[in-house]
Amino acid sequence: MLRILFSPRVVVLHLLAVGALVVCGLLGRWQLGVFEDSGRPQSTRDPAPVAVGTLTEAGRHLAADAIGRRVTAEGTFDASRQLLVAQRDEGLWVLTPLDLGDGTVIPVVRGRVPAAGDPATAVPPGKVTVTGRLQASEPTDSVQRRTRQLPQGQVLTVSSAELVNLWRGVKLRDGFVIATAQSPAPPVAAEPVHAPAPTQEGVLTWRNLAYAAQWWIFGLFAVFMWWHFVRDALRGGRAAPEGGTGPDPEPASAADSGSAPESRPAAV
Repeated sequence: MLRILFSPRVVVLHLLAVGALVVCGLLGRWQLGVFEDSGRPQSTRDPAPVAVGTLTEAGRHLAADAIGRRVTAEGTFDASRQLLVAQRDEGLWVLTPLDLGDGTVIPVVRGRVPAAGDPATAVPPGKVTVTGRLQASEPTDSVQRRTRQLPQGQVLTVSSAELVNLWRGVKLRDGFVIATAQSPAPPVAAEPVHAPAPTQEGVLTWRNLAYAAQWWIFGLFAVFMWWHFVRDALRGGRAAPEGGTGPDPEPASAADSGSAPESRPAAV
């Protein structure tokens, strides 16, 4: 049996079966990975920065396609209205209104600080240019706000509805900007807040899952064919000795055959 299993022809079958199984397994796993990646959030086009005034207005909700867009805003920070947003990234966000010079204000998250007395909370004077990503107004969690008393000058959300009441007398644009750069740079800069690029929900490509199943089925079929050919080889090897004719027998002598010798006519 071992002689048959390790014969050159059967060894080639072993190698082909192993190769087919490995290739089909890897291709199936690749297609499964493509299927899994299709369900994850996908990056969208990230246009160049535009002026914040082109995407947000006072008294009008921010459009869905404007959320996450890169924007620039030029104006002057109002230090008297600055707030700190509590419980953010194990610290506080520095939220400062930026007067755009046209009678409107846009809230800007200038960065994160570990404590309220951090030097980075100091508001830089003069005109500045802020580059960042526009974000939608956060929902107000009134239950959480009632259950915890915050220090003066702190809030839990960056909500336009709340800021309108806190920053009375200003014309507030909807949404807020998470700053990624500022010119001129402040003497002491706060830690930047992560502002990811906009994404869209992934759509599962079931076709790739079907391709993965097909490759694995091909691999199982290769195993079946290997077993089929090896079984036939083993059967053929066992049947050969039983069905063989063996060596030819020696011719029998005349005496053994029992027949009388041939008589010849006598000479005259």
